[in-house]
Amino acid sequence: MKHLYLPSPFQVSTKGKTLRYWKLTASSSGLKRLQLLEEAGEDSPELYDFMREAREQLQAYFAGRLKSFDLPLDWSEATDFHRSVWKELIKIPYGHTASYLEIARRIGKPKAVRAVGQANRRNPLPIIVPCHRVIATGGELHGFYYGLDMKRQLLALENPKSYGEQTRLQFE
Repeated sequence: MKHLYLPSPFQVSTKGKTLRYWKLTASSSGLKRLQLLEEAGEDSPELYDFMREAREQLQAYFAGRLKSFDLPLDWSEATDFHRSVWKELIKIPYGHTASYLEIARRIGKPKAVRAVGQANRRNPLPIIVPCHRVIATGGELHGFYYGLDMKRQLLALENPKSYGEQTRLQFE
């Protein structure tokens, strides 16, 4: 496993700590994890090329210049169900939202709304796999590993007018 760190434009305060650095972990197959930490560590001495590209894409996303990521992902340790949910999350367009129910229906399991929520919670690559774009059926914000404040900030970054007035997602 290799790691790289980059500063986050969004900070999260929790349990007396301020999380302000993203740590990106990758295998030779692809990105495995993106997590927000209090302090940055040392980048691995030799990074995979796609990790440098991931850093550039994340910086462009945070600057509002990138709308979707094109990076290899390593979900080798995930369940088939989690992979199916995460693949649907990637299909949610920048600036739009989808409900947990819509995702459950799209994967052919309309009664698995709570399981979709749990798969979102276990998403190892937030932002790259945009679990922040998933909301409740009534439009309320629910759950995000780094808190609803960061979820609001990410949605506002993508849709400054009002993330609450987005059009409903239509899958193709």
